Amino acid sequence: MADVTMSNVEQSYGETNDAQKNVFDLGAFVGDLTIEEDVSSDDISLEGLQQELEECKNDDVVANILSKGAKLREYTKGVENNLRQVEFDSIQDYIQESNNLVSLHDQIRECDSILSQMETLLGGFQAEIGSISSDIKTLQEKSMDMGLKLKNRKVAESKLAKFVEDIIVPPRMVDIIVDGEVNDEYMRTLEILSKKLKFVEVDPMVKASKALKDVQPELEKLRQKAVSKVFDFIVQKLYALRKPKTNIQILQQSVLLKYKYVVSFLKEHGNEVYTEVRGAYIDTMNKVLSAHFRAYILALEKLQLDIATSSDLIGVEARSTGLFLRGREPLKNRSAIFALGERIKILKEIDEPALIPHIAEASSSKYPYEMLFRSLHKLLMDTATSEYHFCDDFFVEESMFYEIFAGPFAVIDEHFNSILPNCYDAIGLMLMIRIIHQHQLIMSRRRIPCLDLYLDKVNISLWPRFKMVFDMHLNSLRNANVRTLWEDDVHPHYVMRRYAEFTASLIRLNVEYGDGQLELNLERLRMAVDDLLIKLGKIFPKTKLQIVFLINNYDMIISVLKEASPDVGKIQMHFEELLKSNTALFVEELLLEHFSDLIKFVKTRASEDPSSGSEKAIAVGEVELLAKDFGSRWKAAIELMHKDVITSFSNLLCGMEILRAALTQLLLYYTRLTDCIKRIVGGSSLNKDLVSISSIIRFSLSRARAKRYAHSCM
Repeated sequence: MADVTMSNVEQSYGETNDAQKNVFDLGAFVGDLTIEEDVSSDDISLEGLQQELEECKNDDVVANILSKGAKLREYTKGVENNLRQVEFDSIQDYIQESNNLVSLHDQIRECDSILSQMETLLGGFQAEIGSISSDIKTLQEKSMDMGLKLKNRKVAESKLAKFVEDIIVPPRMVDIIVDGEVNDEYMRTLEILSKKLKFVEVDPMVKASKALKDVQPELEKLRQKAVSKVFDFIVQKLYALRKPKTNIQILQQSVLLKYKYVVSFLKEHGNEVYTEVRGAYIDTMNKVLSAHFRAYILALEKLQLDIATSSDLIGVEARSTGLFLRGREPLKNRSAIFALGERIKILKEIDEPALIPHIAEASSSKYPYEMLFRSLHKLLMDTATSEYHFCDDFFVEESMFYEIFAGPFAVIDEHFNSILPNCYDAIGLMLMIRIIHQHQLIMSRRRIPCLDLYLDKVNISLWPRFKMVFDMHLNSLRNANVRTLWEDDVHPHYVMRRYAEFTASLIRLNVEYGDGQLELNLERLRMAVDDLLIKLGKIFPKTKLQIVFLINNYDMIISVLKEASPDVGKIQMHFEELLKSNTALFVEELLLEHFSDLIKFVKTRASEDPSSGSEKAIAVGEVELLAKDFGSRWKAAIELMHKDVITSFSNLLCGMEILRAALTQLLLYYTRLTDCIKRIVGGSSLNKDLVSISSIIRFSLSRARAKRYAHSCM
């Protein structure tokens, strides 16, 4: 190593000397070339020299050369000398470090040997690791294979265990099915048997198994035994429903529903037997409920209160045609024929319990038919609701309800068809229509649709009957014999009272329903009453009596209608207009009776201008008689007017309103008279004979207060 280093040093030193010789030869060859000679030479272009000098002026070496003004050759020689000195110094440094370099060379060779050994060792390790990796992969494949086998065996074991569990027939199950009583444990066993029967019928793999051949005969025997046993049991329970005084709903809820799985088992595994059970139940309940409703209807018929007959119509004369006179009946003994009265309470008690016939019969109570109608249908709704729920829970067949209730519906229809043709109670018929509507709402809230068709049918049968009875009332007014109905009495006629009460009743029953057809019928009835009332009024010999008769009847009708509904309807408005117009006519008739000359003068002459100078000008003497006549008897006339109004009008309030209107009109006439007197020449002389308006008002008010006080004391 030292020899190589030394030879390299010597070679480098020799090369350095050769370089020095070449440099020296170059200087000798160039000679003493100066800057000036270079500048003046024609071969060298100095173009751009100035720009290059400007760019290098910041360089320290160039700046130093330029500042000292040294020649290029001299500076070059200095640089070469420096380079040779540096090279020599470097050679000396290498020579001094030669031992260290030899030591470094030895260390490198030793490291190379160690690394070669390590390479051999790592190569062996790599080969061993490759072998281990192969073994691990093999073990992993074996492990996955074993895991898959284990999983498959577990699946097979679970399926086999389930298969064995589903197909095997435990001895305990056989004992319970054959010898056990039908109770909760028996029904749980039936559920297990049902699962086994479904298992062997549905799964195709089970049908192909050899185990099924051994088990299937036993399962079939158990099925037949179970079907036979539960059939006998359920039929026995159904026969209990036929026993008299049995509470069917309690028996259904507390006994039969406990065994509803029995019916489900028969439906799935003994359809023929299930059909028999179903038929037996339908037949039993049909007969039991039919008998129950028939007995209830017979008991209700004993409680019926007859309200109206075919002759109890609005326009029929109140006198009897027989030998015994019933006399005049202004309010009708059986007022419920036309007046609603307390009967409307039934709509507020719509969901009250049904009547218990023997309790009502013991108290000798009688009821209008609509109360019996409500009780019958209340019982029907409650029974139908219970039966509908039971059929749905026990048999899971809602359609059974209609087969069961075919009998009860027939019994109720038979009763209703016998009652309806003989029913002439229009108020009762409308109440029954409203009852049916309320019952439909109740069943809707219960979410029970089973009575929808029946209730619709009843409603459809009630409306034509109501229309027929209503038309009978209408025709009784249109065809009424005015001469036989007329009475020499200006007070409200009993026919008009019947009409008012009848109309008010129907209006009240229509408040929450707004039935347009009913309103149209009431309008037809009103027109018939208008015609009849005018005909009755015309029979009175005097116009004043005719007007009084009309006013009394209009006022009575309005009063009755106001009690029926707080809202003013078209019918009430119509009669109020008639009352208003007839009141104005009566006021004129009343004033003409006592102050005819005054009224005639005011209407014909009071508007004339006394200063016009015409031949027919009003003279003082002409009005003097009128003023003195009025001043002498106005109090007596007003007193007579008071008495006349009090005796003519049955309603004191109506009479007072009419009297007030009459006095107001009188004051208007008298005021026009006094104004006319003031315009007449010389009319001031009559001031002493004129009565002040305030005096007339005070007197009238005092008489009115006295009459009201006397009326309140009566």
